[in-house]
Amino acid sequence: MTETHAPPAAEQENPLLEGLRRRRTPEPCALTIFGASGDLTQRKLFPALYALAVRHLLPEHFAVVGVARTQMTTEAFVERMRDAVQEHGRDEFHQETWEELAAGVRYVAMEFDDDAGWEGLAAALNELDEERGTDGNRIHYLAVPPKAFEEIVRQVGKRRKTSGWTRLICEKPFGHDLASARALNATIARYFAEEEVFRIDHYLGKETVQNMLVLRFANGIFEPIWNRQFVDHVQITVGESLGVEGRAGFYESAGAIRDIVQNHLLQLVALTAMEPPIAFDPESVRNEKVKVLRSLHTPGPKHIVRGQYGPGDIEGAEVPGYREEEGVTPDSETETYVAGKLYVDNWRWADTPFYFRTGKRLPRRETTIAIQFKRAPKPPFDAAEEGMRPNVLLLHIQPDEGVSLAIGAKVPGQGLAIRTVHMDFLYGGAFRTGLPEAYERLILDCMLGDATLFMRADEVEEQWALVDSIIATWQRDRPAFPNYPSGSWGPPAADELLHRDGRSWRRH
Repeated sequence: MTETHAPPAAEQENPLLEGLRRRRTPEPCALTIFGASGDLTQRKLFPALYALAVRHLLPEHFAVVGVARTQMTTEAFVERMRDAVQEHGRDEFHQETWEELAAGVRYVAMEFDDDAGWEGLAAALNELDEERGTDGNRIHYLAVPPKAFEEIVRQVGKRRKTSGWTRLICEKPFGHDLASARALNATIARYFAEEEVFRIDHYLGKETVQNMLVLRFANGIFEPIWNRQFVDHVQITVGESLGVEGRAGFYESAGAIRDIVQNHLLQLVALTAMEPPIAFDPESVRNEKVKVLRSLHTPGPKHIVRGQYGPGDIEGAEVPGYREEEGVTPDSETETYVAGKLYVDNWRWADTPFYFRTGKRLPRRETTIAIQFKRAPKPPFDAAEEGMRPNVLLLHIQPDEGVSLAIGAKVPGQGLAIRTVHMDFLYGGAFRTGLPEAYERLILDCMLGDATLFMRADEVEEQWALVDSIIATWQRDRPAFPNYPSGSWGPPAADELLHRDGRSWRRH
C-alpha cells in the first residue's frame, strides 16, 4: 500500500484542492478490533479501512485482526467484511484493492476472559509482525459493550510488547455514569499513558465539526462577533427520524441523555463556546474544551425537558410508539427526547443561553448548530421589516454538511420590501469530491498518534458530572409518557422552554 499513486481525477480537476499536500503516512501497525462480528465493524470500520486503502493512506505494512466470541474462520470473516464493504462503502469496489487489504486480515474467536484465547491472539499478532512487517506497533479498538472494557484493558495491558508502540481506541459509551467512568479511567491509567488512549466520538470526525474551528479562528469576520455582545443565543439540534432500531436492550438503560447528550451534544457545545487554543494540537484544543465543560451550569428542573415518542407518522408511514418497540417494557420511563437550556459561566458567554434538543422519531434526521445574532439596534426602515429575521449562522453537520448565513436583502421591484436570504456553502458542491466518513479520519489520526479529535479523561468526567446532576433531578419524577407523537418536533414543553424567553426553535 504505497503513497505514490495520483489522486482521483475529480480531485485533480478541482481548483480548490490545488496546493493541498498529503498528510504523512502512518508507521507500520496492526489494528485489533474487539467486537469484530458486530454491526459497527461491518457498517463503519471496515468500509473506513477500505476507503483509506483506496486513497493509499494506510501504512505500507499493515494488518487487521478481528476478535469476537463468534466462531468463524478467517476466510469466513474476510468474506463477511468484503460483503460489508460492498454494501456500506462509499467507494466503487475494486477487487485488487480489496485483495491487498484482505491479505493482512486475520480472525481470532475467543472469550475475553480466556487466557488461552489471549495467547492465540498474541501468536497471531507476532506472526503478522513477521509476515506483514508491522514492527510490534499495535492499535486495539474496543468496539464492544462497556462492561467488556475493563477485562480487555487488563489483558492487553498485561501483554504489552516492550518493542513498538501501543494505542487504545475506546468506543462510546465510556461508562454509564461518573463513578463508572472514573473507575474505567483508573483501570486504563494503570496500563496506558493518557497520550496512548483515544476515546472516540465520531461526531468529532465530521468535516463541519472540524470546520467550526477553521470558521472561527481562520476568518477575521467571525471571531470578533462570536460572543455575548453580538450573539443572542445558540441552538443545537441532534435529531433522528429513526426509532431504537433493535437497540432496545442498550437504549432502555441509556436513554437519550446518556446516548447523545453526554457525548455528542456536549462536545458540540464545547466546540462552539471554546476560546481560541494557543495551537492546534491535542492538549491545547482539549484544554479549552474542558474549560467550557467546567463552566456549564446544571440546568434546573424548569430548564430541562424530557420526552418519549408515541405512535405517529414518519414520511407517510405509520410507526409504533417507543413502548410498543420490541424489547421495551410497556410502562418504560426511558426518555427518547431531551431539551434544555445551558449557560456557560465565563466572560465570553455570560447570560447567553445555549439551547439544545435531541430526540428520536423527529420529522427528519439532522444535526445543526445555529448561532443567532442580535437584531440591529434601530433599522431605518421599520415599515419594510415584515420579512426580516435575525441574522443566523447555521452549521449543517448532517446529513448535508455545510454552512449557511441568513441575511436581510431588498426584494427587487418598487418600494422597500426586505426578505431573509441565505448564503450557502456545501462541501460537496465546493470541493466536488466525496466527503470522508468520520471513522476514516479518526482511525487515520490514531495511526498517526494525533488525539486532537478524541476526548481526554477529564473531558469525559466533566460531561458525566453534568449528566449525573440532571438525572438526579429526575429521580422522584414519574413523567406522563408518551408525550409527543412520532413525526413531531418533541413535547410541547420543549417549545415552552424557549417561548418563556421570547424565542422559538428554528424550523429548518
